[in-house]
Amino acid sequence: MTEQALRLGTRRSKLAMAQSGQVADAVSQVTGRSVELVEITTYGDTSREHLAQIGGTGVFVTALRDALLRGEVDFAVHSLKDLPTEQSDDLALAAVPVREDPRDVLVARDGLTFAQLPDGARIGTGSPRRMAQLNGYARDHGLTIETVPIRGNIDTRIGFVRSGELDGVVLAAAGLHRIGRIDEVTDFLPVDTVLPAPGQGALAIECAADNADLVAALAELDDPLTRAAVTAERSLLAALEAGCSAPVGAFADILADGQIVKEMRLRGVVGTTDGSTLVQLSTTGPVPETHDQAMALGRELAAEMLAKGAAGLMGEREH
Repeated sequence: MTEQALRLGTRRSKLAMAQSGQVADAVSQVTGRSVELVEITTYGDTSREHLAQIGGTGVFVTALRDALLRGEVDFAVHSLKDLPTEQSDDLALAAVPVREDPRDVLVARDGLTFAQLPDGARIGTGSPRRMAQLNGYARDHGLTIETVPIRGNIDTRIGFVRSGELDGVVLAAAGLHRIGRIDEVTDFLPVDTVLPAPGQGALAIECAADNADLVAALAELDDPLTRAAVTAERSLLAALEAGCSAPVGAFADILADGQIVKEMRLRGVVGTTDGSTLVQLSTTGPVPETHDQAMALGRELAAEMLAKGAAGLMGEREH
């Protein structure tokens, strides 16, 4: 008798379906079982309110987690940056696969790069984190831009540029890669200019914590360096969220000498949405070998940032 197909819970958006399809193929290969996608509508998909108003990122995750806990699906795939920083006791973060490009990108009219944007250019983004850093960068370089809050899927957002309503929009590179539209990018924003959201570009594969066989099978898709990096980033986020309400950017990368991995560098930024005040710091240390070491790296940098003035910053929090 053939084993039942594994049920993978996914959001219905084109991006979610694309990334879930890629994970389904990988899971089929490691388990030898077929995988069927189960589409689940989340509150974040149906609500037209701004994310900051409806409780932030958790809105995309809750319905998937509920389906997992009720046994309607066997595992779920999330964009890691959507996961609340508190891990649920009943669910296991079984795998964090190799990370896609973590950068933010600009899709602008007429092929313009960020530096070529005209004065007063209107840039769309729904993210206070992006607004703070784009405004801060523009200010440092004597540019004036207007950040315009937008929502919607990738098609909708790029549509604002195609229709001439906006001069450009800022999106995550990873999403455009996964739906095959990376060629529409007019500028890749270096992490030195805009630090991504904690965990950006990485996926999270979750299943019930008591399903030991599935936890073990999914673990084969885990990339330890990606996991260490995103754990440090999310630890920084959790510690900053406890102490300030300004939007957080974070990125951990591996510093290597040729093929030899030497250290991990963690960078963090918080700022006011208008970009007038940014607290930006980094720390470098040995590559974390345990979950606790990765958590400690994030907490230590957060403590330094709070001491440097992050605690006094208020802003729209991007959950």
